[in-house]
Amino acid sequence: MSQAYELIVIGAGPGGYVAAVRAVQLGMRVACVDKGWVGGTCLQAGCIPSKALLESSQRFHEIHAGLGDHGIVTEGVRLDLSAMMTRKQRIVDTMTKGIHGLFKGSKIDYVEGTARVASASQVEVTTADGVQSLTAEKILLATGSVPVELPDLPFDGTHILSSTEALALDQVPARLAVVGAGAIGLELGSVWARLGSEVQVIEFTDGVLPGMDAEVCTQVQRQLKRQGLSFELATSAAGAQIDAEGVNLTLVPRDGGEERQLACDRVLVAVGRRPFAQGLGLDDVGVVCDERGFVPVDENYRTNLEGIYAIGDLTPGPMLAHKAEAEAVVAVERMAGVAASVNYDAVPNVVYIHPEVASVGLSEEDAAEAGEDIRVGKMLFRANARAHAMDGIDGFIKVIAAADFDRVLGVHIFGPQASHLIAEAVLALEMCASAEDLARTMHAHPTLSEVLREAAAHVG
Repeated sequence: MSQAYELIVIGAGPGGYVAAVRAVQLGMRVACVDKGWVGGTCLQAGCIPSKALLESSQRFHEIHAGLGDHGIVTEGVRLDLSAMMTRKQRIVDTMTKGIHGLFKGSKIDYVEGTARVASASQVEVTTADGVQSLTAEKILLATGSVPVELPDLPFDGTHILSSTEALALDQVPARLAVVGAGAIGLELGSVWARLGSEVQVIEFTDGVLPGMDAEVCTQVQRQLKRQGLSFELATSAAGAQIDAEGVNLTLVPRDGGEERQLACDRVLVAVGRRPFAQGLGLDDVGVVCDERGFVPVDENYRTNLEGIYAIGDLTPGPMLAHKAEAEAVVAVERMAGVAASVNYDAVPNVVYIHPEVASVGLSEEDAAEAGEDIRVGKMLFRANARAHAMDGIDGFIKVIAAADFDRVLGVHIFGPQASHLIAEAVLALEMCASAEDLARTMHAHPTLSEVLREAAAHVG
């Protein structure tokens, strides 16, 4: 049986389902194919469940540590991990049902199964009922990414974990080793540290959050140390021995020296993600992938094969759900002849530890490398009344602006609710605002957003 469409979207993650909905809005007949993880890794085993656990674990930590200063007496606090996991799954299930409802309301044909691109106009889907053939004028690949597995530390799902298993543990590990000090490693390390794990982070580079603003990274590491996490920097994990007592992880200094053993109960490997195209048949039809497995595309998100497009984690660039969503909208609009673009200089990045980290645009290091003449303004949350009321005085906001025309080039936030505060900074970059524009914009008092205004006012 063959069905014809104007667009077939392969993948129902943030990029895929957003593309399908926008295509319908533009008058296309659309099918969306997915193996059953509607919402993709982001919803099923990434962004959403991790944020649910981060929220729950932070509340447990705050109550367990005591709220006497607020006049709140807490006694007999205990952890019910099963209930916490049930809440997490309930949120995931609710959002999954919402996407299914979106498909139904938008009249998108959702096909559950494993897709293979048979040609530039045909997709074969292996479903529970057999193979279904779909044809379309255009095919959009939005298959996302999967965790990177280290050759010396292959995932076994029990002792050597990917982020997927680390989100679903049925007990708190007494000793957790986290390989990788990026966003995923620090977020999940924070969850289990708050719930009682002794967390050791192993990172090959010289600091946490490689690639982010150096001053922010230094403060983040200090804060996480206060929260109980410990760090082995400039170190690699070169294998593990598993026995009845747990895991003996081999640590090797990057710059030379003797290797040593780290005893732990679980190892979370969080060294990044790679594009997922396994089983798609791209080689068979001639779609080019680069040496890292990414699918190169042009400004219209077209691959080298006419009629096949790609977005999101499958393509080069930051692996972020909101980046995939933005590309989804633009890719489909360009298919329909609508002029649109993604401003890759204004893609926010957030790390949901406590306090949160958020950034957009150039760091001071980026600006120096690019030869930009800049001015920097900074303000501490400690100077903000609302931050004191919230017990959120740690951290700062840094605004980077061009020295000549005062245009905002980057904003870096380490502090409470940074994930929300960064939106104003993204808009500033998108609208080519100056630091003075931010400084002269009225902000409600008392709010955390005043810290951004004052940081901008201190650019000079």
